[in-house]
Amino acid sequence: MVALPDWMALAPALSLGLAALALLLSDSVNPDTTNTKALAGISVVGSLLSFGFAGWFITAGTGMVNDTGVALFNNQLVVDQMALFFMAIVGSVTTLVVLASYDYVAEHSYQAEFFALVLLSATGMSLLSAANGLASAFVALELVSLPSYALVAFLKENKGSVEAGLKYFLIGAVSSAVLAYGISLVYAATGVLRFDGVATAISSGTVQTIVDGSVQAQSGEPTVPMAVLGVGILMIIGGVAFKTASVPFHFWAPDAYEGAPAPISAFLSSASKAAGFVLAFRVFAVAFPIGDLLAAGGAINWVMAFQILAIATMFIGNFAAATQETVKRMLAYSSVGHAGYVLIGLAAVSGSGEGLSLSLSAGMSHLLVYGFMNTGAFLFIALAEYWGVGRRFEDYNGLGREAPVACAAMTVFLFSLAGLPIGGGFFSKFYLFSATLNVGAWSLAAALIINSALSLFYYSRVVKAMWIEEPTGNRTIESYPMGLYTAVVGAAIVTVLLVPGFNRVSEIAFQAAQLL
Repeated sequence: MVALPDWMALAPALSLGLAALALLLSDSVNPDTTNTKALAGISVVGSLLSFGFAGWFITAGTGMVNDTGVALFNNQLVVDQMALFFMAIVGSVTTLVVLASYDYVAEHSYQAEFFALVLLSATGMSLLSAANGLASAFVALELVSLPSYALVAFLKENKGSVEAGLKYFLIGAVSSAVLAYGISLVYAATGVLRFDGVATAISSGTVQTIVDGSVQAQSGEPTVPMAVLGVGILMIIGGVAFKTASVPFHFWAPDAYEGAPAPISAFLSSASKAAGFVLAFRVFAVAFPIGDLLAAGGAINWVMAFQILAIATMFIGNFAAATQETVKRMLAYSSVGHAGYVLIGLAAVSGSGEGLSLSLSAGMSHLLVYGFMNTGAFLFIALAEYWGVGRRFEDYNGLGREAPVACAAMTVFLFSLAGLPIGGGFFSKFYLFSATLNVGAWSLAAALIINSALSLFYYSRVVKAMWIEEPTGNRTIESYPMGLYTAVVGAAIVTVLLVPGFNRVSEIAFQAAQLL
């Protein structure tokens, strides 16, 4: 086997970045181009290459030789199995989104910019997956966020889109400031930004420094001020909660998802959410070991904080979704509820850190399955918008008779999101449930069951409207857009295939979590 250079470990991110640059180059040569096929083709090839490289490296065991991953840029980036797992999620979701956008943006201007912004944001998500320090993670997170603000407000003639983009930008700027301040406090307390250095400072109780790439105690061995560190950790929790749309920092999500173009809603609620969670998983599992934190005393118990966040996010997200009258906003609040499910990955942990590998792998597995079923659901909304279907539940009445294939795919997405064994969502939720039982987190287990049952109510409203209710008006579907249809059906097929394939997914996720 030919040994690849270390920098090739970043091939999933480089594929996305180079495709974005190719789009910008083509736009600079011909700014007035409306060749949507070429632009979408470049985007699809770049995102497929990213997904392909990530899958290849996972199966080849990249980063498993020495259990430390492929270190790059003085250990600021580390490509290990967890990084590749999330790069695969980002690559797959981005492929579906840019494929669906071929039809969605065909009548709009600035098409090259649209696709370039999607790929640049996806590049930031891939880099964030490999971040091994708070500084590199923050820079990658901003590369995710800045294009996202523009994408939400892409429909410049639509007041709802512009308003959503402005709200998202303002709240995002505040959350970035909170996160940056939290990072600065952690740096002030520990003397380092690299995750392993922060963990060493906490376990030893002395401020550290980096010398020639290795972590060493500072001269004089000053002690770590745990109170300052605790405030920093609390602010980082707030920043992560915003990026993952977790309660009480979720208020931007419904407006942003409802106002944004539907493919961008899918992108933000799936790929961007996964990027926020990989940051949380790495920071809290590696940099802030809960056993050492509690032994040192004075710092915040982040496991308890995430338990509270998980339960609140599950209940508020699902109960809010159950009261909505528009399908897209219902899916937006449903996405908040699913953030609560994934938070179990950080909440189902004992005080000594036991159960962390199982809970993290459960959260990772759910994010992969969620990436397909949630993206597919939002892309179905994009398809409905393309057909001129209204926003309310009753506007979907009888749609199954006119578009049976697409509506069957939507049924798969919704029932899988609810946790029925029609798709991979059942097994990912069962995996999360097992993680809660593993550490005796009964409150989390109960919240998961109750909210999954509640979600079946509001998801079934859409299914009932499509298949059972009579149409309320005259509606004629004249065309079946190739890109949107392919993306929706493809996502449904993968969601179903994840039923027999979930065991392999969970094995990869558990192995990646153990290597942390």
